[in-house]
Amino acid sequence: MTERDLLSSDTVSHLTRMLANPTVSTPPQPLREAVETAMRRYFEHLDGSQATDLYAMVMAEVEAPLLACVLEHTDGNQTRAADALGLNRGTLRKKLKLYGLIEGDAP
Repeated sequence: MTERDLLSSDTVSHLTRMLANPTVSTPPQPLREAVETAMRRYFEHLDGSQATDLYAMVMAEVEAPLLACVLEHTDGNQTRAADALGLNRGTLRKKLKLYGLIEGDAP
């Protein structure tokens, strides 16, 4: 199992439980605390192994769902999504393509 798989499986498991049973009362957890909890769990799963490229892995794990949620919130309007994110629309499109959230432009 790769480092990315460990973080992803924990994150996916947690989100799946929350989505499957939205009535489960879990206290709100600020994003900062959620990241800290996930990272501590991640390091525990490494069991002494060396972590590599951790920054890029975490950013990819966070950025893709962030972009997807903001795009959904703006009903697919990329200009509004870019404004909400504080990004240039071109930068947003590049990131959306990178994560497969939109198809690339036709040649």
